[in-house]
Amino acid sequence: MQSRLPEYALSLTLLSMCCAQQAYAGGLMLYEIGTDNAGLANAGAAARAQGPSTIASNPAGMSYLKGTQITGGLQVLYGDLTFDRDSGSNVSGSGSGNGLDPIPGGSFFISHELDDHWSVGFGTYGDFGLAFNYDNDWSGRYFAQNGSIAGLSLVPSVAYRFNDQWSVGAGVKAMYGMLQAQTAIDRSPFGFADRGDGQFKYEDTDWGYGANVGVIYAPGAGTRIGLAYTSQIDLNFEDRLNVKGNGPALDRLNGLNTDLSMQVPQTLTLSLFQALDQQWALLASVNWQDWSEFGDVGVQVDTSAVGAQSTTIDAHYKDTWQLALGAQYQATAQLLWNVGLAYDSSAVSDSDRTVTVPMAESWRIATGATYAVDKDTDVNVSWAMVWLGDMPVDQSKSISGNRISGQFDNAWIQAVTGNMTWRF
Repeated sequence: MQSRLPEYALSLTLLSMCCAQQAYAGGLMLYEIGTDNAGLANAGAAARAQGPSTIASNPAGMSYLKGTQITGGLQVLYGDLTFDRDSGSNVSGSGSGNGLDPIPGGSFFISHELDDHWSVGFGTYGDFGLAFNYDNDWSGRYFAQNGSIAGLSLVPSVAYRFNDQWSVGAGVKAMYGMLQAQTAIDRSPFGFADRGDGQFKYEDTDWGYGANVGVIYAPGAGTRIGLAYTSQIDLNFEDRLNVKGNGPALDRLNGLNTDLSMQVPQTLTLSLFQALDQQWALLASVNWQDWSEFGDVGVQVDTSAVGAQSTTIDAHYKDTWQLALGAQYQATAQLLWNVGLAYDSSAVSDSDRTVTVPMAESWRIATGATYAVDKDTDVNVSWAMVWLGDMPVDQSKSISGNRISGQFDNAWIQAVTGNMTWRF
């Protein structure tokens, strides 16, 4: 990377640029991917084995599915992510506006029982990412204007059932990563000149590969314990900065080759499904995500009249945990009701939060219903509310001194999901 750039001070941060098809789930990993799992807040995900979407949560669950089954789902995410600046901000501009536009998504799964022991399947879904779209002239424009990162996963899978108690499964996870970001450049740092903003764009795609593996143990009728693991996936983005604006420094920045590597974190989920009687079942999950690895990567470029320095950023991310509890109620022969409640810890402390990745601890409440149209067709509708609350941010550039200070007030995200399952 070029290390000396004359002229005035500017700062560019490419740190886990943010994303498409996604909600905040302990970080950038999603539980809402267009399936009935959304209505349970992820409770029991690795143990339920109630449809082919188990490929995403625990491939061992395919061994409980008879014949050929297909699930197709759609969803939309929407919410409120509005930043309220305080007196600590020193950049003029408007408010951020609602940085979260409605985001559509979907998924597709198919499973097939080969014999009494073997099952195979395939799933495609988006379970990683984030998206923001602030007003272009807002006071935090030198840190972020809009951006997205999305990961679309393609997962061929296989499961083997040893007996009535033990099943295992594995899938190869190919993720297509898409990264895009747009940020303003301050062409008048310190107020020394009266110049309009410049702007840069960064965009690239990459493939990364990993695995999903899982096991389900059924110690007795109506009880299943599931353990599922997803491996780390490396995404390596590389693009030449597309800079708009006049001036020697911006001219030299334009086309600057910039590498940004991300590690989609490994995860571990332990789940319980316990049927109490013919109508009621209780579900629970504990989930761990290895965000401390993701947070060690980022690029920052600071320039001044005497030179420039590029550094790798430590975002100080930390691992996250989720605890989810849920219940299912078979109201009638055709109607199954789901409900769930979950808590996710935050991957960042208040002092390390940025307007680029505004995550925080969150509470999730969810519900949904599955209706059996006939013995071979189910329809599910689910809803989830993710409450992030107030998220303070105090972010500064070390050379130019640009600062954005304030908080996201009462931030929330909702997901509405619909899907159908066919059995053959």
